Amino acid sequence: MPGTPDELVNRPPRETAITAPVNSTSAWLSQCLDQLAEDPARAHSQAQIRRTETNGADRVIANHCLGLASTELGLWDDARTAFLAARDETPAAEATTRARFGTMAGNAALAGGDAQSAALMLTTAIQDARSGASATLEALAGIDLARALVALDRGEDALTALETATQLEPDMADGWLFKAALLRRLDRLADAQSAIERAVELAPLNGEIGLEAGVIAILSNREEAARKSWQSVVEAQPDSPAAQTARGYLEQIGPASDTAPNP
Repeated sequence: MPGTPDELVNRPPRETAITAPVNSTSAWLSQCLDQLAEDPARAHSQAQIRRTETNGADRVIANHCLGLASTELGLWDDARTAFLAARDETPAAEATTRARFGTMAGNAALAGGDAQSAALMLTTAIQDARSGASATLEALAGIDLARALVALDRGEDALTALETATQLEPDMADGWLFKAALLRRLDRLADAQSAIERAVELAPLNGEIGLEAGVIAILSNREEAARKSWQSVVEAQPDSPAAQTARGYLEQIGPASDTAPNP
């Protein structure tokens, strides 16, 4: 019932726009982001042109927008290259900005199927975030590192990364959700239950959390709890992909009077 593809690996890449004081550089970024929403292919072309014509901060911003446009278009190699260039051309003193770009590059590499490179980029992003004293960025990069490690079949290392992430940002629901899913995959259902309960506390209307709560429940032979979790997803977000998955799960276990099949 948990199924494939792996919910820890195949996540939408995280996209983060770096904000800056209003000047000609940030004004151009704002225009590029507006163009990105309307026509990502045009934004991609404009960012490529600006990248070749500028240097310094302007070139960093051009690579930033180019990476976002490439992500929107599913051009993962382009996105990875652009984000890495933005990171490498950002001054070493701006560690948090380097961490953001490194995390985005790692996400692009993971989306492109290169988990090994993604793990290396995300490890560097964690180091940059730590240098910049940003617990939030370190936690975000740690969650993404866990996804890369799962893709590399390094479940225990992924769990270590998630343990650190949830300690750094205990109120970040995604960390607890991914931790619960990984613990479930490792057959540590009691620990998975504790983690998903924390995720539910933080984001009770999150459909993915409701799905995972139901999967953990059904694997723990708690059919009624699973049914309630999945039904709550359908009721809260009836038109969402999560609700569609929840309906499929409900069909598998059948009406309440039926005997539940082995998961």
